[in-house]
Amino acid sequence: MASHVSHETSEKEIPAPQTAAIWKTFWILLVLTAIEFVIAFTLPANTLRVAIFSGMTIVKAFYIVGEFMHLKHEVKTLIWMVLIPTLFVVWLLVALMYEGGHLY
Repeated sequence: MASHVSHETSEKEIPAPQTAAIWKTFWILLVLTAIEFVIAFTLPANTLRVAIFSGMTIVKAFYIVGEFMHLKHEVKTLIWMVLIPTLFVVWLLVALMYEGGHLY
């Protein structure tokens, strides 16, 4: 005996489009990228420029992860479980670059 299951959806079940949030994210990332380009073409190549680029890249990465991977809507414990190992990896990279002579 087969039963017929209806899969009809009502308008209340369809979520509203999030185009405003997507455009907000687009403009924020565009401004940060434009600032990076200005820094790239105005500052001489030195440790300060590398530090600024590294910091801005980390900020952009966390913003992207928070927005598009929805991490900012998670519980704080999960956020810290992602953040702390990432900080250790950044610390490791800085330590290795310093020991290798690339940072003075």
